Amino acid sequence: MDKEETKPLLGGDDEEELTGCGATLPCDPRRWLHRFLVLIIMCFLSFGSYFCYDNPAAMQDTMESVLHLSTSQFMMFYALYSWPNVILCFFGGFLIDRVFGIRLGAIIFAAFVTVGQVIFALGAYINSYWTMNMGRFVFGLGGESLAVAQNTYAVSWFKGRELNMVFGLQLSFSRIGSTVNMNVMQPLYNSVQNIIPGYQGLGVTLFLATITCGYSMCCALAMAYYDRRAARILKRDGGKTGEVIQLKDVKDFPASLWVICIICVAYYVTVFPFIGLGLVFFEMKFDMDPSEANLVNSLVYVISAGASPVFGFLIDRTGKNIFWVLTGVTFTLGCHAILAFTFVNPFFPMITMGLAYSVLASALWPMVALIIPEYQLGTAYGLMQSIQNLGLAIVAQVAGSIVDAKGYLLLEVFNLAWLCVALIATVLLYLMDASKGGKLNLAAWKRKALAAAEPEKKPL
Repeated sequence: MDKEETKPLLGGDDEEELTGCGATLPCDPRRWLHRFLVLIIMCFLSFGSYFCYDNPAAMQDTMESVLHLSTSQFMMFYALYSWPNVILCFFGGFLIDRVFGIRLGAIIFAAFVTVGQVIFALGAYINSYWTMNMGRFVFGLGGESLAVAQNTYAVSWFKGRELNMVFGLQLSFSRIGSTVNMNVMQPLYNSVQNIIPGYQGLGVTLFLATITCGYSMCCALAMAYYDRRAARILKRDGGKTGEVIQLKDVKDFPASLWVICIICVAYYVTVFPFIGLGLVFFEMKFDMDPSEANLVNSLVYVISAGASPVFGFLIDRTGKNIFWVLTGVTFTLGCHAILAFTFVNPFFPMITMGLAYSVLASALWPMVALIIPEYQLGTAYGLMQSIQNLGLAIVAQVAGSIVDAKGYLLLEVFNLAWLCVALIATVLLYLMDASKGGKLNLAAWKRKALAAAEPEKKPL
């Protein structure tokens, strides 16, 4: 057996000796095949969450017509998912590290996701809008924190090995869940309504979607078993997020972090709320049937599933993060302008938007680690995600009201205005960074040379 292959993941030297089936390639946590099999389970941990998150987007016109909802009422389903995460983004890591532990935490968050989807489906079945809203709120309590648990498992099992690849695969699987939802839910409803028409058929369709949440719950249980077994064999502790939230750190954050937060919220509010409303937009403007409109609407997820790991690798090798962020914002602005003011085949701008989104996500989030000390990263990322969810919650409601009052053209003008804010903020970030030596936009080789020359800074 290769020495590197048997090296403990995060454990010590005093490991349990395995015999029989437990010592075989697929059962030994020190062996590559066992880690690969666990990785498959790990990637499906949040599959149900991402599948069900965009259930409303996949059936927008159906929900609005069957449940007699306005667009602003429909977008409340997305707002209520984001509102609890304005707070939970700060404390999800704390709950995992200090309260539940990674194994129980993942199970609890998966349970919130499953129960929330059940309540959402029940609300549709009995035609109760407030019950559906309550379901989405409960769903939101678990969704983002389950992703934190998934990332914690990844670090626990793959730190110092294939971690970058693992994060890329997890993102790809989550987008695959969203893509499958976009292309399956409407045909599934069409089949169900032949037997159970109206809002009850919609409720049954959403109950069937709950199966994916149940599958994710099974993955959470399986991960708890395998992680506990690996911890016993390798004599290591359970995984930790490493997030230490200190609200007093916020006052010490540089201005560049706040500009990055502005870019983040100004960009993301033009992507996710737009996808949430995209089905009817493509049906009305481009005269598409629901299945074709759903396909176009899912292209951002389809493209990002494959492109995000590729662009992440490319940006790691080239550096120049601000340049890549500027590229992503500019191309997305162009895509929304094409969708707003032309009748060009929407496949082209949506594919381009998927590539631009992948570029921006791969370049923007790592910049925080370049300007914030490691001991403050938990707070910085919590702040950034909190602001992002606050923006998504507010803009989701505003976007629905705009469509109800003025239509989709004004919504696209609204999106273009936000992207102009993101573009201005990106240029401002470049100027601020350049005045301090240009650390964020350094080439990768220069960044590595600088890191090697400077001793690591420690908190006092």
